[in-house]
Amino acid sequence: MKKSIYALAAMGGLLCLCSTSTLAANHAKSPIPNMSQDQLIKLAMSAAPPHISRDATIMVPDKDGKLVEAKKGTNGFTCLPDTDGQEKPTPICADAASMQWANDYLSGAPKPSNTVPGIAYMARGGWHWEKDGKIILHNSGADMTGAKRVSEPPHWMLFWPVDSKASGMPTLENKWGTYVMFADTPYAHLMIYQNPMKMK
Repeated sequence: MKKSIYALAAMGGLLCLCSTSTLAANHAKSPIPNMSQDQLIKLAMSAAPPHISRDATIMVPDKDGKLVEAKKGTNGFTCLPDTDGQEKPTPICADAASMQWANDYLSGAPKPSNTVPGIAYMARGGWHWEKDGKIILHNSGADMTGAKRVSEPPHWMLFWPVDSKASGMPTLENKWGTYVMFADTPYAHLMIYQNPMKMK
């Protein structure tokens, strides 16, 4: 699977945050390549509550699939129109620490280097991949044979080390709506199934 913004279905998978990423060619059903810039901007901004997205930097893919700045922001958040190139776009808005986390993940760094917790929003939900009862850290070169795609509801994420055993937090989606993704790896982080658009 390609190391691209559209290959990281999990940051939310945050998240997939890489300023020079390209569209994943193997996702032919994605509507993103056929959208206008205005549509892409609107889609990107739909990832987070308006009081965050309206002042965020908006990055959208150009005709060659490279991310370019469509709107400069002022609040430290960056919004993207999609994270995984599937048939249903999964936009994300993430702060600088989350972006650092994602870039470390995509570059194959042994652990994330952000020094403060990162926060990211995916108000339209997202996807992740599971195999043998575990969420796959697919950037690690794991065998994806037999993996199943799992849809996630609207949620937000906290990108900071979380020990599932010490905290007693589950490691898969559940009825309580909060779990540790990528448990027992340096990239473990907290997933919260709470609609960002309904948060006070």
